[in-house]
Amino acid sequence: MTALLENLAALLILTASFFLLVGAIGLMRFADFYMRLHAPTKASTLGVGGVLIASMLVTLAHGRPGVAELLITLFVFVTAPVSASLMAQAALHLRVPSRAPLPREALRMRDAEQGTAGR
Repeated sequence: MTALLENLAALLILTASFFLLVGAIGLMRFADFYMRLHAPTKASTLGVGGVLIASMLVTLAHGRPGVAELLITLFVFVTAPVSASLMAQAALHLRVPSRAPLPREALRMRDAEQGTAGR
């Protein structure tokens, strides 16, 4: 294996681990379901994708095509957003409350609808 491929694979693995770490921290740090759903879904897609692409480079350097890694990468890139969307839709259907603060304009509109704009 050439030094260039080794360095590129190492860089991909380091980048992937950074994204996985950020996703894990986001999962622990965020306050409610919707925020917790966002962080690991996006970060794990990039993290797992980076590890699998690095694995494809290593298998290519050994003379084997990385077909299995390519299929796993495509599977993760397709299923992660779909599963996150389905979980978010289920949470909305079950009326899971969100702790996210409302933007100022939404607060003003809500107050105007309730007749409490001057208070």
